[in-house]
Amino acid sequence: MFLDLKNYDPPPEPWHPEPQKKGLSPRGEKVLLWLLFLNFLMLLIAPIGGATIVQGIIAIFQ
Repeated sequence: MFLDLKNYDPPPEPWHPEPQKKGLSPRGEKVLLWLLFLNFLMLLIAPIGGATIVQGIIAIFQ
């Protein structure tokens, strides 16, 4: 057996993954902040609204 150096192909280039995207666009960041704000607002307001609905139902049946 012998090594044929005339038909030797160089090794292929190493594989490099594509760089990832930076993240959210400015519009996406704005939408995300609004959603967080609305969720926080509902976290504070919803228990009060739920309590008044429960009190209203209790008042109807008394």
